[in-house]
Amino acid sequence: MMRAYLVTVALCALAFSLASASDPSPLQDFCVALKDSSDSAVFVNGKVCKDPKLAKADDFYFGGLNIAGNTENLQGSNVTTVNFNVGKTNAIAIAGLSSQNAGVITIANAVFGSNPPINPDVLTKAFQLDKNVVQYLQKKF
Repeated sequence: MMRAYLVTVALCALAFSLASASDPSPLQDFCVALKDSSDSAVFVNGKVCKDPKLAKADDFYFGGLNIAGNTENLQGSNVTTVNFNVGKTNAIAIAGLSSQNAGVITIANAVFGSNPPINPDVLTKAFQLDKNVVQYLQKKF
C-alpha cells in the first residue's frame, strides 16, 4: 500500500513539474509609445511602438502616482474615479491590464451582478448614474 502511494506521489510530482503558463510572446504585453513615429515600427501586436529590445525600465516608470491632481473642475476629479472613500483618508487604486482575454469580462456582470452586491452609492458615483438606474441594473442581474 505504501509503495503504491509513493509511486502515485512521484508521478504527480513529475506531472506537476511540467506545468507551464505564459503569454505566447512577451511582445504582446507592452507597447512603449513614442512621440516621434519615425523611430518606431509595427511589431507583433500590430501597434506602432518602440522596439522591445530597446525598451528600458524607465519607459514604464511614472513618479507622479502619489501626487494629487487638480480637482478644481466640474467633476471635482482629475480622472473619473471609481474609488469611494468610506473613511477620512484618500482612496488608492492601481490598475493593471494584460493581453489575456481582453474584453471578455464585462463590467455589467462583474459589477452590477456581484454577490454580495456593491453599494449603490459607490456605483452611482463611479458610473455617474442616477441611483434608481443603478438599482434597476442590479435587479436585472
